[in-house]
Amino acid sequence: MLARRVIPCLDVHDGKVTRGVSFGRAEAGELKNVGDPVELAVRYNDQGADEMVFFDITASAHGRASMIDVIERTADRCFMPLTVGGGIRAVEDMSAMLQAGADKVSINSSALADPDLIRAGAEKFGSQCIVVSIDAKKVAPDRWEVFAQGGRKATGLEAVAWAGRAVALGAGEIVLNSIDADGTKKGFDLVITRRISETVGVPVVASGGAGTLEHMADVLLEGRADAVLAASIFHFGTFTVGQVKDHLAARGLPVRRV
Repeated sequence: MLARRVIPCLDVHDGKVTRGVSFGRAEAGELKNVGDPVELAVRYNDQGADEMVFFDITASAHGRASMIDVIERTADRCFMPLTVGGGIRAVEDMSAMLQAGADKVSINSSALADPDLIRAGAEKFGSQCIVVSIDAKKVAPDRWEVFAQGGRKATGLEAVAWAGRAVALGAGEIVLNSIDADGTKKGFDLVITRRISETVGVPVVASGGAGTLEHMADVLLEGRADAVLAASIFHFGTFTVGQVKDHLAARGLPVRRV
């Protein structure tokens, strides 16, 4: 059985790590400043994180330049794989991030606007480099809809169907973000996580809702996720990566030890 991955996530706005709840917006003053992204990445690297995800929530030309600098400085100091997303709209943007030191690029709204971007990226860099991030919201008792533009624009797409199409186009990994659970610390959406995990043939990273150690184990066991991504519980010192891995191991899940 493959080791389950524990992945801290850094949402970067204007060069600083921020945190909100249920996709809070920077322009509305709904984000809390957490700290310097490189210093936080080094902290999690030392704690034994399996990977690090950076999301550029500025997603502008200025933000992209700032993010390239963050990735270059992090790659110089950390040995874990790095994934970067936000504002990646073309193969050239992917290339810039990979050349800066990222191992994977994550696309979301740009893939929804142009699904062929998934195929183009996979053909040029390999499927292992292409992550499709899906922001899903429960809109009916048995329906989860995909949202674009940071959770603000409904697409009409059903989440499981979109995940399957993304993988068919060449995505090597899916990050599933629950809009409802994001930042609430009340637990992951186990139902939609399990449905997507059982449908696609690539790793699924669960995101949104981590508040306790049990939440992390539950989404890997009951949700069938391959990895768990979290932000608040790490940034505010609730748990370390090591504590999460100790708990997962106690629940019988294989983890990579430092």
